[in-house]
Amino acid sequence: MPYKEKPIEKLYYSIGEVAKTLNVNVSLVRFWEKEFDILQPKKNKKGNRMFTATDFENLKLIFHLVKERGFTLEGAKNKLKENKEDTINNFEIISRLKEIRSFLVELKEGL
Repeated sequence: MPYKEKPIEKLYYSIGEVAKTLNVNVSLVRFWEKEFDILQPKKNKKGNRMFTATDFENLKLIFHLVKERGFTLEGAKNKLKENKEDTINNFEIISRLKEIRSFLVELKEGL
């Protein structure tokens, strides 16, 4: 049986990587860090922000609420405080559906 290496998962993401993945400015990520208390990035000795996987998922959730669903910052904060579990579940469902859709489009183009 051949040996399979596990894909390497990063422990920390730089603010630049996070901003590039979300396709937003670095300043917006910094702003959201100040506005939302669920974001707690670590800072190294130089003061660079290092986001954990949990922080990154929370940023994706904030991006979904603010940019994709059109919530105001106050609305997004309230939504996360009221029922964070429901919001996370809905976000995961939407993300999975987008993945399925892109797979089906790719499959259709291959025919």
